[in-house]
Amino acid sequence: MNNTEFYERLGISKDASQDEIKKAYRKMSKKYHPDINKEAGAEQKYKEVQEAYETLSDSQKRAAYDQYGAAGAQGGFGGGAGGFGGFDGGGFGGFEDIFSSFFGGGASRNPNAPRQGDDLQYRVNLSFEEAIFGVEKEVSYNRESVCHTCSGSGAKPGTSPVTCGRCHGSGVITVDTQTPLGMMRRQVTCDVCHGTGKEIKSPCPTCHGSGHEKETHKVSVKIPAGVETGQQIRLQGQGEAGFNGGPYGDLFVVLNVLPSQKFERNGSTIYYTLNISFVQAALGATVDIPTVHGDVEMSIPSGTQTGKTFRLKGKGAPKLRGSGQGDQHVTINVVTPTKLNEAQKEALKAFAEASGEAVSAPKKKGFFDKVKDAFEEI
Repeated sequence: MNNTEFYERLGISKDASQDEIKKAYRKMSKKYHPDINKEAGAEQKYKEVQEAYETLSDSQKRAAYDQYGAAGAQGGFGGGAGGFGGFDGGGFGGFEDIFSSFFGGGASRNPNAPRQGDDLQYRVNLSFEEAIFGVEKEVSYNRESVCHTCSGSGAKPGTSPVTCGRCHGSGVITVDTQTPLGMMRRQVTCDVCHGTGKEIKSPCPTCHGSGHEKETHKVSVKIPAGVETGQQIRLQGQGEAGFNGGPYGDLFVVLNVLPSQKFERNGSTIYYTLNISFVQAALGATVDIPTVHGDVEMSIPSGTQTGKTFRLKGKGAPKLRGSGQGDQHVTINVVTPTKLNEAQKEALKAFAEASGEAVSAPKKKGFFDKVKDAFEEI
């Protein structure tokens, strides 16, 4: 994968603005959404559009993607924790740990210190209306929890872990290795306790010494009104179980708003296209306009043209950061009739004559004209 594919998925250029990215995303996600597009491969296309938008809508991820490609956007390159596969949090903690692994210097970590559990991520799909008004959803997912039998100690009830006799509780041992430069001393993870500093002589029958067990966990998520795709809700302590009495990690609920067949949305503004007849456009009319808050009456003045936009104040989405409601914009599309009966044709001819317009029937096309039109349509 190169660093232009995400842009190509959305059909935009690399210098596209955030508004252009959002507009392209709305268009493409609506085109390929499985609930709308039943063609083979549409669901995969939809997932690819989602992946591209999640990266390009985030300025930091987009910058990393532009420089390094997909691996950069996922945190595989660049500075900070996890850069280049992660000196921080992997087998070594950085330069000091590398130095100490060879020469025995540097500060050592306490393997028995409490550590927080890992964070989890859960994606929730919302209907267009649920995102507008907010909703409470119960989510169910699998996670590592503290073992209910041993309360996380890993030892069989009635017994306790003991200090590792090989590393004496440090979690590491020192080994000497012959190298071309001479004998080198380095620290490695203890092969008996595997870095925990403790030995479990009688493992718990439920968790087999890990202190954790799998569980299906349910939690209720309150989703506020006005949310959008890509936003996250953090639920503290709903992730994986910690270690050595450490706290649970967090659960990040990532929101995905499904497209509407009627409306489009940008922030708190909702967009709707209204088809009207030539007569309504010419003479004016009062029509019912659907909104997420229910139908409302709107007056269309005489002489209204295609592309004219009207604003329905306060009929949009709630403003997530702030107060009040956005607006709904209604764009007019004057529809030209394609099938007319004789009475309608005569009425239109009379209208044209009253307007001083010359009325003539379309020129009948010959064989070669029809062939030419056929090629032009292709």
